Amino acid sequence: MVKKKGLPNVHELVVVKVTEVTQFAAWCDLLEYDAKGMIPISEASGKWIFDVHEVVKEGEVRVAKVIKVEEDKNLVHLSLKRVSKTDEKEKMNEFRKEERGEKLLEMAAKMLGKDLRQAYEEVGFILQQKFGSLYEAIVNVKKNYSKLEKLKIPKEWIDAIVNIAEKNVKEKEVEIKFEIEIKSLEPNGIEIIKDVLKEIEEKTGGKIKYVSAPIYRLEFITNDPKKDERRILSALEKLKAKFSNLSFRRI
Repeated sequence: MVKKKGLPNVHELVVVKVTEVTQFAAWCDLLEYDAKGMIPISEASGKWIFDVHEVVKEGEVRVAKVIKVEEDKNLVHLSLKRVSKTDEKEKMNEFRKEERGEKLLEMAAKMLGKDLRQAYEEVGFILQQKFGSLYEAIVNVKKNYSKLEKLKIPKEWIDAIVNIAEKNVKEKEVEIKFEIEIKSLEPNGIEIIKDVLKEIEEKTGGKIKYVSAPIYRLEFITNDPKKDERRILSALEKLKAKFSNLSFRRI
């Protein structure tokens, strides 16, 4: 199971498995940390309830927010009512990715004749600290190769992780689309529009497709959608400053 060093911070979202439910509280294991959690009845629901059993069941896996940490007791006080649906969805997606990252790390460890505990101690916690997660470190290992060397991670681990990533990680391609609207009332307006569209392709690396005048579509395939969307937006904003009759929107 995915593990992180130490204890979580206050306000952090964590994934928990409920182990016991009483009338006034639910007790759980934190799946990412070596710690126990407690959800009091006052934090179990946004509405008034008489019994925690009304909203929590043993065996459930939930997303909770940390509201207090008792380090001496290794106990984390948690809230369910302070977790929005969006928070819950994003955290569970993050957790599932990290489970995948852990599985890849375990595969690399087996190549070296080591177990998962050794993998975390020798390299896993370092990757989490430096890259934010095992998943991000491993699936982007080609981009991070030089960074791994700078972290003084043993070469045997780097080679094993690269080997596993190349065999088991397929980069997901995402298509980014923008609707482009461009007009010109100049006598040579058609040529002006052609030149602007050509410049858009050159500056963004995307392809322009005709929809129906004055609408065009810019399409771009990427493995890093967040980074490339920011880059394309920046390029389009600069072109808009040069050509006032240009507008665009993400679709």
